[in-house]
Amino acid sequence: MNQTDDNHPAIVNLSDMVKLRYGARELTGFPKIQARQMLAGGHKSRFRGRGMDFDSVRIYQPGDDVRSIDWRVTARTQTPHTKIFSEERERPILVISDLRSSMFFGSQRLKSVVACEISAALAWAGLAANDRAGGMIFGAQQQTDVKARRSHHAVLQFIHGLKEFSASLLEPEPDRYSLAELLEESRRFIMPGSTVFIVSDFHDLNASCERHLFELARHANLNFCHVYDSIETELPPPSLYAVSDGQQQTILDTRNDKLRQRFADAFLKRGQTLRKLSEQLSAGLLPFDTADNVMSVLARAYGKRRTSSRSSGRSS
Repeated sequence: MNQTDDNHPAIVNLSDMVKLRYGARELTGFPKIQARQMLAGGHKSRFRGRGMDFDSVRIYQPGDDVRSIDWRVTARTQTPHTKIFSEERERPILVISDLRSSMFFGSQRLKSVVACEISAALAWAGLAANDRAGGMIFGAQQQTDVKARRSHHAVLQFIHGLKEFSASLLEPEPDRYSLAELLEESRRFIMPGSTVFIVSDFHDLNASCERHLFELARHANLNFCHVYDSIETELPPPSLYAVSDGQQQTILDTRNDKLRQRFADAFLKRGQTLRKLSEQLSAGLLPFDTADNVMSVLARAYGKRRTSSRSSGRSS
């Protein structure tokens, strides 16, 4: 890649992804409030935050930390006792970014660019919440992963990977991974207790995917970030349109009523399947139109205003 890549509309801008860290600091509800679909309201995560809670006292055993000795109980019983603490579960933030060939599409902005911005913002938000952040990126022919760490270097490594995979879409290649295979690979990487965000258009969501998602949900707190373009909800007005993948060009005829209906039904069915899965798995669901401002959507889910409105609702 060269310096002009930062100004290429089909490649995510690296400096823009770095700047997202400032907005991510304002997501004060992240990730305590699970990202439910906007109309469905918020939902607290199943997993707790970090911390050490006192649990019980037992007789001191060789190897126990002397700093945990309960001196009051020891003095009363004349037998050394140590305090036992239960450690609350740590919750690494892992972002699974789908940058396969179907994401190289958009009427406003490319889905791939929007997906990169979402992924970067989520990683920064995890770091701002003092969680470990990392993830996996899947392209047409390859994938890479960044181990979750509580480090700016981990997030920077992740967003550099996002840019590289975004740029690789300029050279069309057949997809090596199906969504089901992508999810199967993710299962090997994700640690139990993680909060997982899957950023994708879910264009090939099927029964095999559902099986892997149910397995993931057994060990992780799932969230779906559904990236779509307005043209995917309904074809443009009846006419002939020139469309291109950057190298080849063809004509799209939107005058066929049956084609228009099949096209609209396919998107509607995919959305219904995602909503049903989110309910079954207690998973979050956030839709992102390519025309949306990424931080605005995340702020509605995790921002201060949303948190305060939930609090006022409980007090009334």
